[in-house]
Amino acid sequence: MRFNKLDEIDQKILNLLSENSRMSYVKIGKKVNLSRVAVKSRIDTLEEKGVIEQYSIIINPQKIGRTVSAFFDMEVEPQYLYHVADELKQKECITDIYQMTGSSNLHVHAMMDLNEDLEKFIKDELYTMPGIKRIDCNLIISRIKVRKGIRL
Repeated sequence: MRFNKLDEIDQKILNLLSENSRMSYVKIGKKVNLSRVAVKSRIDTLEEKGVIEQYSIIINPQKIGRTVSAFFDMEVEPQYLYHVADELKQKECITDIYQMTGSSNLHVHAMMDLNEDLEKFIKDELYTMPGIKRIDCNLIISRIKVRKGIRL
């Protein structure tokens, strides 16, 4: 269901929550000139309409030992595309999977502890998976900007 009734205040509330989802209703209210009760009501409506799907945190992967961040661009035989995507969804190291334009392409992000883990994953998991025609792998060397979700 699409919800088109985002006024300027709703947009400000969403931007504040996207910066800090733990911000109190009182603090949000001060920034948008509404009472705590009015802010809560607006947020409840945004949740009910599916505009806000969930609240989450962003974990710095390096701080917990996940030092290898890899992006895979995969070309998959069309009849295997959803099978490969379903298999990848089950892997703990996979964080994101996107179907891309093109014949049958997947863009996949994975986080691992060590380069050896990446090598083992490629060798034991990807190279043995039926239907994958081509794999390009790029490693992140530094995080310059990370944005989850959209800004209004």
